[in-house]
Amino acid sequence: MASRTRPNQILFCVSDDEKKIIQEKMAMLGTKNIGAYLRKMAIDGYIINVDYTETKKLIAAVSKIGANINQIVRRMNSMGHFYKEDIDELKEKLDQVCVGHNPTKKGTHRNR
Repeated sequence: MASRTRPNQILFCVSDDEKKIIQEKMAMLGTKNIGAYLRKMAIDGYIINVDYTETKKLIAAVSKIGANINQIVRRMNSMGHFYKEDIDELKEKLDQVCVGHNPTKKGTHRNR
């Protein structure tokens, strides 16, 4: 046990009901490692589970818009002009991001 980072072992017993509650709370957090869960709870007393699904979708959408802008700028630099369809496509994608992020602000950027 000399190579372990946590050489001290703590053992305790729980009832069947307590074990079930612990397992349910672990399932809610999506964790399967009971040692890590119990250690975190014993030290900090709480675990915050954050769902980043919507944030990841927003980041992906903004990244796609950025890629489109880069393509248009490259075309402008090489050809000296751009097409109205390119700008319309960018505005449409920006609308999708804005609506997905804040449904009360539909298409507000187009009036600028």
